[in-house]
Amino acid sequence: MALGIFVPYWSLYLQFLQFSAAEIGELMAIAIGSKVVAPYLWGWLADHTGWRIQIIRLTALLSGVFFAGVFIEQSYFWMAFIMALFGFFWNACLPLFEALTLNHLQQQVTHYSHIRIWGSLGFIFSVVGLPLLFEAYGFVMIPITLLIALILMGLSTLLVNDRAHLLEHLASPPIWRVIRQPVVIAFLVVCTLQIASHGAYYTFFSIYLIDQGYSALLTGWMWAVGVIAEIGLFIIMHRVLMQYDAGVLLTLSLLGTAVRWFLLAYFVDVWGILLFVQLLHAISFGLFHAAAIHLVHTLFPARLQGRGQALYAGLCFGVGGVVGNLLSGYAWDYLGSLTTFLSSGVVALVGGAIAWFFIANVSLNKEQQIC
Repeated sequence: MALGIFVPYWSLYLQFLQFSAAEIGELMAIAIGSKVVAPYLWGWLADHTGWRIQIIRLTALLSGVFFAGVFIEQSYFWMAFIMALFGFFWNACLPLFEALTLNHLQQQVTHYSHIRIWGSLGFIFSVVGLPLLFEAYGFVMIPITLLIALILMGLSTLLVNDRAHLLEHLASPPIWRVIRQPVVIAFLVVCTLQIASHGAYYTFFSIYLIDQGYSALLTGWMWAVGVIAEIGLFIIMHRVLMQYDAGVLLTLSLLGTAVRWFLLAYFVDVWGILLFVQLLHAISFGLFHAAAIHLVHTLFPARLQGRGQALYAGLCFGVGGVVGNLLSGYAWDYLGSLTTFLSSGVVALVGGAIAWFFIANVSLNKEQQIC
């Protein structure tokens, strides 16, 4: 739920506070920027201490505590400070929770997509329900509902227990020995480019639609359509991963992403194409994330899973998110929405080319033997 409030609507709240597009991009980048450091730092601590669930609970609690600072003041520098503190803890919680989930699944990692559906349902509930509050009370409800969602998230961690690694008794290779493999380097670069290409979408999609004359309610439903398509893919994703190479699926997801941004750039005012663009979210996020999580679990064995998941979150979502948000904010102000989304499509195409030549059809089992 928290993600379903922050991603689609936080930029609208910042615009409501009269920040410019460049400032909105900077503030969103600051919130995401801690992903560069926080997930790996907390993941390393969890791997070495075994206190993963305790760290998840702590980071969930403190993310809500620090986010509450947005109610104290709304100046640019204060908001930047709060976004940095909030992001440092919030961005650590999710990758640790995903590592915990994969550890619970153990040999049934392809079923991860079924569990991920619940997060998608929470996202839909948020994006569809919030516009009704906006119409009644205005955008001031955004930080209030986000704080409530963060509190509920923190409380929910008390209901979850950790589980020992099935292969904990086996020695894992040094992390740098794994990272320097060509397939791992290519994987991290590709995922970083994919997340960077989403910068304009996650930061400005709601603003983009409202500027085109769409209502806040319809904008929320457009977000929901994308997530519903994502859920449809997650339902069958475990069977897809059992039949097809995860590297090939990763490549297809980036090519589909490029098509999505090109269409969004030129045809946002055509209702049927806009609907199709949102259905492509099943590919640009659903297929991408499920294939990427599968590759992380394969490339980073046993006790390296926490740090592998942290690298995926930190380098890809952190660096990619920061670069994507910053550049899209500046491009939106100086070059316009058309050029911004076209550039996003080119970035996704470059990532797709790298994935095809360096990841698709690579024998991961062979790569793991090098470790």
